[in-house]
Amino acid sequence: MMFGIRFIKVQPTTHLLQYKNGKIERSGAGLSFFYFAPTSSLVAVPIVSTDAPFIFNEVTGDFQEVSIQGQVTYRIADPQKLSQLLNFTLDQNGKNYVSDDPQKLSQRVINVTKVLTRAELQGLPLRDALRASDALVTSVSKGLQLSEEISSLGLEVLGLSVLAIAPTPETARALEAEAREKLLLQADEAIYARRNSAVEQERAIKENELNTEIAVENKKRQIREAQMDAERAVQEKQHQLKEADMLAKISLEEKNKDLVARAAENSRTRADAKAYGLSAALKALEGTDAKVLQALASVGMKPDQLVAVAFQEIAQRADKIGELNISPDLLRQLMDKKE
Repeated sequence: MMFGIRFIKVQPTTHLLQYKNGKIERSGAGLSFFYFAPTSSLVAVPIVSTDAPFIFNEVTGDFQEVSIQGQVTYRIADPQKLSQLLNFTLDQNGKNYVSDDPQKLSQRVINVTKVLTRAELQGLPLRDALRASDALVTSVSKGLQLSEEISSLGLEVLGLSVLAIAPTPETARALEAEAREKLLLQADEAIYARRNSAVEQERAIKENELNTEIAVENKKRQIREAQMDAERAVQEKQHQLKEADMLAKISLEEKNKDLVARAAENSRTRADAKAYGLSAALKALEGTDAKVLQALASVGMKPDQLVAVAFQEIAQRADKIGELNISPDLLRQLMDKKE
């Protein structure tokens, strides 16, 4: 461009300062103007938010190395203050920086973050440090907000995120082995608890079965006792009936005994009376001829009885009888009577 006059135009996310004779000629975001290059210095400060990723190693309170990976987001809140501390001057063409200070800004922010992170991790053992990402973000973010170095650079920290806190591979394997052993131990304990529970349940089932058997046996015993009581009651009733029957029979026998004794006594009385009568009759007939007595005895006899008596007398004198003739009519009559 002729006579050193040039034109510059920047984006709204860039704050442009034009120095002339050591004084600020123009200052603002998104400016565009012509300037005389031999006498002007242009400073371009980006005010857009910047993400500065980081990854670094630190040591925990128990001297174990961990790797912290994350990102800090910041913006330049005071471009003029920053331009006085770092060189953001553009070259004569107004396109490139004349120094590498703009690239160093992110590293400065990361360094502050690293210092604050180290201070937090040194007070934590490894296990706590691996789980302290949220607490670490809170404490380091607060530290960045209060950092004098950050504020002196005119920066504003917008956010901080810790993506990962990881131990070394050897430590990770050791932790994995320990965790695995704990899991296996928990699995063994779970298996033991399950088996123990199964044993307890089996014992409870057996106890219930035994209790049921005992209850059944008790019920059977009660039934047997009830049956025995019933049988005893029946036997007692039968015994009472037999005893009553025996008493009745004894009473009957006693009555029969009395009856027999009385009957014997009556028979004896009747026999005595008959004997007395016969004795009196015989006494009255003493001295009477036998033929007379026989004749008296034949009084009132039937004819056939009289014939029989006659035959008896003939038989007694058979030695004196030579011949005896019996008529057929008499014999027939006697036979008819016999029939």
